[in-house]
Amino acid sequence: MKCYLGLLIACLLLTAACSKKTDEASAPSAAPATTSATTAPASAPVEREAAAKKTAPEPPPPVVIPAGTVITVRTQSVLGSKISHAGDAFDATVAQPVSVGGKEVIPSGAGAKGTVVEAQAQGKIKGQGSLQLALTSITIKGAPYTIQASTYEATIKGKGTRTAIATGGGAALGALIGGLAGHGKGAAIGAAAGAGAGLAGGTFTGNKQIELPAESALSFTLSAPITVK
Repeated sequence: MKCYLGLLIACLLLTAACSKKTDEASAPSAAPATTSATTAPASAPVEREAAAKKTAPEPPPPVVIPAGTVITVRTQSVLGSKISHAGDAFDATVAQPVSVGGKEVIPSGAGAKGTVVEAQAQGKIKGQGSLQLALTSITIKGAPYTIQASTYEATIKGKGTRTAIATGGGAALGALIGGLAGHGKGAAIGAAAGAGAGLAGGTFTGNKQIELPAESALSFTLSAPITVK
């Protein structure tokens, strides 16, 4: 009886030992599954970022508008030798689109800015009136680009020259009218009267200033290229 009881206890101890070994052997196999489950989400953002880079379009290469290109703009305000002053800024819009290699780079209507380089009113008796304008920047796709270009220049001769021309013309016209009316004597009288009329007309018409109304079209030639990104 004692032998049987001892054998039974030994069997129970052996069974318990085997069960413990089985549990210990199976426990580590679950750990890698947990590890792989935690590392899998970490790689997902990297994959999505790589996919986004592949699908995103590459930015177009910059376009260079070469020197010598003519840009025509329309002024938005009145400019003149008498009403403008050196340093004044003015606004304008591109009147004609500018293309490079068949592709439009500067659309019509793009904003532009300029400055008055010089403005000198013509004197009452003598002197010369002048107006000089410079185009300083153009806005392309919302980005302003500083430009270097030729200037617009306009001058009006002093009234001394204009008066002399008007006086000569008036005297000749008076002599012609007088000669037709009274031959030689009438020609002399007509010449004197015509000279006076010519002088008065020269003083009046010569006292003009350079004035550019709004929407005036002005052309500027680039002296340096523009790189449009």
